[in-house]
Amino acid sequence: MRRFLRTGHDPARERLKRDLFHFNKGREEWSRCPWTLKEVRRWGMPNLCSRKDSSRIGETVEHGFPHQPSALGYSPSLRILAIGIRSGAVKLYGAPGVEFMGLHKENNAVLQIHFLPGQCQLVTLLDDNSLHLWSLNVKGGVSELQEEESFTLRGPPGAAPSATQITEILPHSSGKLLYLGTESGSVFAVQLPGFRMLDDRTISSDAVLQWLPEEARHRRVFEMVEALQEHPRDPNQILIGYGRGLIVIWDLRGSRVLSHFLSSQQLENVSWQRDGCLIVTCHSDGSHCQWPVSSDAQNPEPLRSSIPYGPFPCKAITKIFWLTTRQGLPFTIFQGGMPRASYGDRHCISVVHNGQQTAFDFTSRVIDFTVLTDADPAAAFDDPYALVVLAEEELVVIDLQTPGWPPVQLPYLASLHCSAITCSHHVSNIPLKLWERVIAAGSRQNSHFSTMEWPIDGGTSLAPPPPQRDLLLTGHEDGTVRFWDASGVCLRLLYRLSTVKVFLTDTDLSENLSAQGEDEWPPLRKVGSFDPYSDDPRLGIQKIFLCKYSGYLAVAGTAGQVLVLELNDEAAELAVDQVEVDLLQDQEGYRWKGHERLAARPGPVCFEAGFQPFVLVQCQPPAVVTSLALHSEWRLVAFGTSHGFGLFDHQQRRQVFVKCTLHPSDQLALEGPLSRVKSLKKSLRQSFRRMRRSRVSSHKRRPGGPTGEAQAQAVNTKAERTGLQNMELAPVQRKIEARSAEDSFTGFVRTLYFADTYLRDSSRHCPSLWAGTNGGTVYAFSLRVPPAERRADEPVRAEQAKEIQLMHRAPVVGILVLDGHNVPLPEPLEVAHDLSKSPDMQGSHQLLVVSEEQFKVFTLPKVSAKLKLKLTALEGSRVRRVAVAHFGSCRAEDYGEHHLAVLTNLGDIQVVSMPLLKPQVRYSCIRREDVSGIASCVFTKYGQGFYLISPSEFERFSLSTKWLVEPRCLVDSPKAKSRSRPSNGNGTGPKRTSGQVRNSRSQSDGDEKKPGPVMEHALLSDASGVLKEIQSTLEGDRGSYDNWHPHHVAVGYRLSNGEAE
Repeated sequence: MRRFLRTGHDPARERLKRDLFHFNKGREEWSRCPWTLKEVRRWGMPNLCSRKDSSRIGETVEHGFPHQPSALGYSPSLRILAIGIRSGAVKLYGAPGVEFMGLHKENNAVLQIHFLPGQCQLVTLLDDNSLHLWSLNVKGGVSELQEEESFTLRGPPGAAPSATQITEILPHSSGKLLYLGTESGSVFAVQLPGFRMLDDRTISSDAVLQWLPEEARHRRVFEMVEALQEHPRDPNQILIGYGRGLIVIWDLRGSRVLSHFLSSQQLENVSWQRDGCLIVTCHSDGSHCQWPVSSDAQNPEPLRSSIPYGPFPCKAITKIFWLTTRQGLPFTIFQGGMPRASYGDRHCISVVHNGQQTAFDFTSRVIDFTVLTDADPAAAFDDPYALVVLAEEELVVIDLQTPGWPPVQLPYLASLHCSAITCSHHVSNIPLKLWERVIAAGSRQNSHFSTMEWPIDGGTSLAPPPPQRDLLLTGHEDGTVRFWDASGVCLRLLYRLSTVKVFLTDTDLSENLSAQGEDEWPPLRKVGSFDPYSDDPRLGIQKIFLCKYSGYLAVAGTAGQVLVLELNDEAAELAVDQVEVDLLQDQEGYRWKGHERLAARPGPVCFEAGFQPFVLVQCQPPAVVTSLALHSEWRLVAFGTSHGFGLFDHQQRRQVFVKCTLHPSDQLALEGPLSRVKSLKKSLRQSFRRMRRSRVSSHKRRPGGPTGEAQAQAVNTKAERTGLQNMELAPVQRKIEARSAEDSFTGFVRTLYFADTYLRDSSRHCPSLWAGTNGGTVYAFSLRVPPAERRADEPVRAEQAKEIQLMHRAPVVGILVLDGHNVPLPEPLEVAHDLSKSPDMQGSHQLLVVSEEQFKVFTLPKVSAKLKLKLTALEGSRVRRVAVAHFGSCRAEDYGEHHLAVLTNLGDIQVVSMPLLKPQVRYSCIRREDVSGIASCVFTKYGQGFYLISPSEFERFSLSTKWLVEPRCLVDSPKAKSRSRPSNGNGTGPKRTSGQVRNSRSQSDGDEKKPGPVMEHALLSDASGVLKEIQSTLEGDRGSYDNWHPHHVAVGYRLSNGEAE
């Protein structure tokens, strides 16, 4: 019975766990709602009637562009941008690092967002016709976005729903009134705060009709309200535009019509000139008209009417801005109006000024746009300086001050999915030299961007500078790898690597065709980075491995291509060496049915500064590369597919060895992911075989009847149960059926691992390569790497030394070797750079093999089983991701432990100790149905992680008490601040430099504070003074564990920004 007993409760260990582990995911009081946006997107909105305002979930950050945006708002006084989402969320963005999120109680799409003039408040309209008032309140020295109240406009009993269906919202300049235009043509007045209806100020269509002349009354001039605007100079006058072409100027004091204008075309939108003397309307036929505003003339004819892209039928102009300037003609900026037959499917916004006209062409639908102008209401001119466009898949900002109107580089809201993300790789503690070289290479790619400072700069970021420089690398379907600065709250694009030039594709032809049409009318200009179409799906990146010390990068793709690249500061014309590797080793009877390999480009190729390939390894058959490992110290790269794995010496450009892991019955591995041929018959046959085996085994286990021995055993069991009723027993283990060797993809190589350990005997250690397959097999190869002085001449030798077959044949997802102190072996070149202690080579090493079903520790070199943890048998879950993470204590700066961070197929994240394999904590992180989110998860070296909550957004979470990234910011009242417009390269303001995105000093997001400690040579080596100060602060503020929350740590240096590989 002893093997079923568990160890007792250890209070000291429980206290230590609280010092090491804390799960942070979600947002603090999202609209005072304890559910994250991700959960609402996938589960629907739960019942919030019983929620408490004090509820809190650990904070984190969402990186990327919001999924399915539906509304745009901007506050000129706060200089803050708001984006509404179909799921009911509202996101606010100001200066880099200034971010807020709010979630409505109702899971409805946000249709409109309006800031109240001169206040830190905004109003949102949902598709259920409800209005919500939000406020930016200051609590504890930081601002929080909170929902104050909500309101639904309701008509009299029996009225049609259209009578109160809101179409337009006008926040009055007084900040105390909202005017609501409806589908019925009535305009209602609501007082703020409180959302109190003012019936005496309602402007009904009948009240407007009695002020119109006789000829206007006979026409059906009323329909829904399409436009509501306040007079730029007189707050007692508002403009009301109706769908059938009637525009009136209404006197709020006298309750009468001052002027009316009648168009023959359906009205779409209105713009009022800053001095109030001119009204510009846009219509459904693609035209816009100018109407003079005068108290003398009633119902004048338009001064000018034009169809910019006529004379052929055009689509409607849905929104227009008419903005005056100190020099030259006004800016005319409008959406739509393109020729219906030829360009009706384009998403365009046109800018016309001083004879220059450009139609900015977006690759996704335009949701809304706004123009940033002089914020002073008393200014004589608008002087627009930036165009902000919210498209369905990206945000684009255009500089209107610089000739040519170049785009402005985004410090946040990056379009992560400009091409679909296929893989990701995280590297932390980037050495300063590598960091600067990557930024320098990226700055050369950004020459087409404007030098204007980021114009949306409201609020102040209070987050301290990141303590380290971190990179997140994403591989994409179009064959590109993007380098993101993941050090802080803002995920910034630093550098873009394209592997397309190495291969022959149709890219050159498509570029030539697009260049030929640039001089045609209309003057289209493609803007934005979103491009969902890939020239060839075989270009997709599947695996990435970056060595931060040597600058070597390995990239593997869908068609079996493996590229090894090195960083070069100058552009160069290089000939890429090509080596073909046959993983089937000329075995007969196999025929590849999948896609063809990519054709390599012959001869030298011109590569820009940055990572440049010098060798291409082409696997045959050209199947997807499923695993990749790079050892920069030994100059070796290992790769694996569904057919086998190989080792390549990229210094000598030669193959070391290949190993075929393909099972004779595994025909699905020969079809490839892009093949349309699927062996449905074989899949069904295997399923029935499993069912039959399970049924037979259950019959065999069923007892035939009660025997005397069984009765005696039952009596003994009852007696033992009486004595052990107070003891905690281990849970019942599930019966796990062993997988057949004939199952599909058993040779699928899941993981590769380099280690310098004891493989043959306990007297000598040697380099080795370990490989784990989908069939539960682990291969170990001993390597003989020549010393450095003979490395270029002598070949690397390899010999298979071990082969381990797991009993249940579960897929191997992780392999790790622990040294004599039970510490994972350091990374290549880490010890050589004095950045890690040398591994203990005196004591015995241990091998940890992680399969989908269990964790198992073997002794080396005998490879005898020592410990194991059955995850599937105990909990019914399977391992999907595993990584080693270092968890530092939030109390003692010099104490930390290495553990395994594990993600299961149920979406749970667990921490398992090494080498005793004891579960420490478990948190629910990802919804089990979110297969793409689980598959995209990547862990960092210090207990953080990223996973995709949508195609365009990464959710960031933390398991550690010591590492947390969160936005902490403050927004001042607009009355207390005075801002000027951002300067560009032509003015006196500072120009944007290559390091401004994230400079080499790694400054904080949003402000130029004094930089914190940086890694001048490699990693952050000494921050003891700062950590001691933070520790004392935390001990003074925290009190007890029960009331401690990780938001205290954001004030401290060590927790606010940063994570590791």
